[in-house]
Amino acid sequence: MARKSIWTRYGFAWVTLALFLITLTGHWIFGWYAYANEQLALQQPVEIGSYTMQMMRDTLENWQSEFLQLLWQVAGLAILLHVGSPQSKEGDDRIEAKIDAILLAVEPKKGDSLLKDIDDEYEGRHTDARFVRMLERRHS
Repeated sequence: MARKSIWTRYGFAWVTLALFLITLTGHWIFGWYAYANEQLALQQPVEIGSYTMQMMRDTLENWQSEFLQLLWQVAGLAILLHVGSPQSKEGDDRIEAKIDAILLAVEPKKGDSLLKDIDDEYEGRHTDARFVRMLERRHS
């Protein structure tokens, strides 16, 4: 199996990062114009330090209320799916076991060799351990 580039494997993350940087940059640019206009209307000097503090405060307020919450929901779910929590593995293992059982019921002789070929091709993706034990008992 050909190894995909980091751009292909993490395409969604790259697009998300690009959108994040574009919106953050836009927020700071338009914030500058709003800050400068406000300072001129109040006849106050336009200072980079004051602007930076105001924008950092606004940015962190937004992150605290929305971005961090969403980040935890998405990242937390992704982490749990990646480490294989029982809830994330249940569906795939069950479906794979059912497909294996159907294949073996339809073509018992070809099924064993076909399942072995598939398991060898996709190393590390073997059937649910309970189904393998059941299958081994049936053939012994």
